[in-house]
Amino acid sequence: MKLNSTSFSAVAVLFASVALPGISHATVTVLGWPGGSEETALRATVEAYNAQSGIADADKVELLFFNRDGFFDKLQADMAAGSDAFDVNLVATYSIGRYAPYMEPVDLGADAGKVFGESVLKTMQFDGEQYGVPTDLSLHFMYYRKDLVDALMQDDVAKKKYAEIAKEHLGKDLQPKDPDSWTWDDWAATTLYFSKQVNSESPVRYGTVLQMKNLLFNMMVFQSLPRSYGADWTDKDGNVTVDSDAYKTGLELYKKLYDAGASPKDSLSYEYAETNAAYGSGQAATALQWNAAAADLTNAEKTPAVAAVTGIVAPPAGPNGRADHIHGLGLGLNKNAKNKEGAVKFLKWLATEDAALLYARSGGSPALAPDVAAKVSKERPDLVKLGEFASQYGYVMNGATSANALSVYELQAKEFTGYWAGQQSLEDALAHTKTGMQDLLKK
Repeated sequence: MKLNSTSFSAVAVLFASVALPGISHATVTVLGWPGGSEETALRATVEAYNAQSGIADADKVELLFFNRDGFFDKLQADMAAGSDAFDVNLVATYSIGRYAPYMEPVDLGADAGKVFGESVLKTMQFDGEQYGVPTDLSLHFMYYRKDLVDALMQDDVAKKKYAEIAKEHLGKDLQPKDPDSWTWDDWAATTLYFSKQVNSESPVRYGTVLQMKNLLFNMMVFQSLPRSYGADWTDKDGNVTVDSDAYKTGLELYKKLYDAGASPKDSLSYEYAETNAAYGSGQAATALQWNAAAADLTNAEKTPAVAAVTGIVAPPAGPNGRADHIHGLGLGLNKNAKNKEGAVKFLKWLATEDAALLYARSGGSPALAPDVAAKVSKERPDLVKLGEFASQYGYVMNGATSANALSVYELQAKEFTGYWAGQQSLEDALAHTKTGMQDLLKK
């Protein structure tokens, strides 16, 4: 069923009648994210919650799912109208600010930090308040060719060539090193070495695959570079700081690599799918890409050229250490909920270790603290790195949960891509971005 303009309230009765079987008298209604692993995991978790002997019939949960098309806009419209068709609703890091006026903060209990880690909990916070339980997380992995890097580090002639390239293009004396110890300069030198346009003896055509399309999600991939140099959207006083040296360093490095041929020339049109295809073809040595790509890039049937030789580490380090952009989906409390007490009980349970592990085993992608993730390491090895990187390196920019967060990303994408494409200067790109952000992030 496609719901382009119908409100959630108008169809609540219909969907309540087709919710989970066996819970027709449930009075805690949860509006979930439809389709994919998120729905599968939530259904399994709710079924387990309702089966507990200590849950009264009046506090059992039923689920509503709506079409993803226009989901967030319809949700905001219904919440603004005071809808009580659901007690618990989906929320995303970059949309919390839109919904916060229509939601109530929730205390998840002291143990929630032990289950997820404080950096992950922050993905569901706005103005210092906790607005939801983090259920599914996205961040970035640095994918690299283990075979190529290993061969480089064992070849004295190759190492000499690497050092020459690093000195010529970056002005620095560098030697090859383990990717888990890379700085951004080490990564840049490696990408230049493995680029045919720079090194005619490279065994692959490109050193990396940059996502440079004018697309807001590409800004999330890029910004961990300037973040590791100390970048943020605003300072503690709310002043926009996008024109910082940290952002300049990151933007200039991307352009240097692109202009040198370290990434395909059509990278200005690349996003998730194109990056997967380019790296998966076996013609790129590295790729900074979303964690969701791991399932495909390490699958011998889907990407036979690289699956067996792909290594995964966190993004490289800058002067301020490593940084890994995180955002997530979660569930929070509708201010107009009919059964707030029952809804809060469910949300607090969802933030417990048992519930988080069940959600993970059912196909969800929660970012768990390392000791918790270890308990599902055999079934879900990908979650070990997800939780480790999120807890150690995860961050949310100041203002990135505000009502206009997505508009900020869109603005950055437009201006930064314009700079990378040579359509405007770095100074103009940052000036335009700063002016726009000042307007978008006004209190």
